[in-house]
Amino acid sequence: MRRASRPRSSLNRVIKTLTLTAAVSISIGAAALLFAQPPVPALLRFAILGDRTGETVPGVYQSVWREIAAAKPAFVIGAGDSIQGLNDATAENEWTDFAHTLEPFRKIPYFPAPGNHDVWSEASAKLFTTHTGHALHYSFDKGLAHFTVLDNSRSDDMPPAELAFLEADLKAHEAQPVKFIVSHRPSWLFNAILANPNYPLGQLAAKYGVHYIIAGHVHEMMHLNVADVEYISVPSAGGHLRASVKYEDGWFFGYILATVDGAKATFEIHELPPPNGEARVTPLSAWGAAGLVNTPRTSTHTQ
Repeated sequence: MRRASRPRSSLNRVIKTLTLTAAVSISIGAAALLFAQPPVPALLRFAILGDRTGETVPGVYQSVWREIAAAKPAFVIGAGDSIQGLNDATAENEWTDFAHTLEPFRKIPYFPAPGNHDVWSEASAKLFTTHTGHALHYSFDKGLAHFTVLDNSRSDDMPPAELAFLEADLKAHEAQPVKFIVSHRPSWLFNAILANPNYPLGQLAAKYGVHYIIAGHVHEMMHLNVADVEYISVPSAGGHLRASVKYEDGWFFGYILATVDGAKATFEIHELPPPNGEARVTPLSAWGAAGLVNTPRTSTHTQ
């Protein structure tokens, strides 16, 4: 007895359904490839520069920027004191002059912290936000790194409001594997020298996995490591050199190039070339709280 054959119409429906299912699967796969975000590059290179002002040495800041621009960083972090300031009557013109100074380098994103020469009054605070395009405190992400910029322009201590902002910000960006805290004044300095991690900023760093804390203000290159946190005082970018005025004591004009590679960052400390220095380049490990702890190497300078 012959088995009844499946009606041709039913067979056609099965074939049509299978073909449609395959087409939908291919379309979904193509859409996923089209709209998938490219992977975030693990390697990020940026520059950090210190104070421009505070008895400014003419021409140094421009030289620092030329050196930085030649290195082609993704962006620049400024540790504050962009103008001489301290006078409400002249601050507007100073910010205008500063903008002209940066004009040749305007294609490089710039993220400054407010310094004590930038902000000293309510009027100057408004000028800072207007001319820099940034709030007095703010944060941003670049690749795998998160940066929190704080305002201690009017206090040697870190104000409670800044600590509150910091904690909320770090909590909101806890997933970022590399975190930096930037401010103008090194409010952490005495605790770092005493190797004390148990103070408010140090405790927040430990709680949220911050390993890099950066400041300017003192015009001196210093480096301390406390409880796996690297504390870095940035060399001067134009503000006058103090004390011994010796390179080995941390007194020189220069900048820092930082590289984030995966979940860690490394730092190269660059001195300006002649006539403002000898173009020496050192790793962060060459520096301590009181100057050089290792002999620097001389780098071939690129004009």
